[in-house]
Amino acid sequence: MMYNIAICDDEQDFVTELEEMIQKYVGETGIEIRTTTFKNGLKLIECNKIELDLIFLDIQMDTINGLETAKRLREKDEKVSIIFLTSLAKYALAGYEYRAWNYIIKPITYVRLKNELDKWLKNYKRDDKKYILVHNGDGQQRVDLNTLQYLETYNRNVLLHTDKGEIISYKKMKELEAELEEDHFLRCHSSYLVNLFFVKRVGKLELELTNGERLPISQPKRKLVMEKLADYWGDRL
Repeated sequence: MMYNIAICDDEQDFVTELEEMIQKYVGETGIEIRTTTFKNGLKLIECNKIELDLIFLDIQMDTINGLETAKRLREKDEKVSIIFLTSLAKYALAGYEYRAWNYIIKPITYVRLKNELDKWLKNYKRDDKKYILVHNGDGQQRVDLNTLQYLETYNRNVLLHTDKGEIISYKKMKELEAELEEDHFLRCHSSYLVNLFFVKRVGKLELELTNGERLPISQPKRKLVMEKLADYWGDRL
């Protein structure tokens, strides 16, 4: 498993030193870690290309400080781990408001870094099958599969219906279906992909969901839908 770790700090010498320590840790443990660096919080917030597992985040930065950066990060990602970096402990304590994993007082030693990574890796749990990443006009968003009821083609995009509201995805339905093929999602119609967990009842050519909504079943897919539902419900009994 590859872990993606970000370092967000405006002190280049410190960033270089921390990267070297992480690479030393990789060499000693054999754990795969990829590091990405950001000079300020805005760059980190705007980054949608990398799914991060851990962020080393400096609190005292220009443009936007680490606490404000963490606040805005949490609005788009509730699960990424954050370790605050600071030269003053009083600032670090404020970071726990944003569910920080821990904080480290600068300057950092390799022994401290190693201990911190050991503890984090021991406790960090990442289930790659519990969410998908959605791209739209607002950037990138992580959608928990446990909240995703069904997907619907919407103009040239896909509309994701969750128990927290609707989310537009710029990906095509076929792309999302491929991402979800190993999970309990089923294409019941050319325009719909449903989470079997939310299916309450099946009729001749429609599914009734637990929220009362009804989705169509296309005639060619009815046999497959019935088989998949029987298997799914059978496994859950």
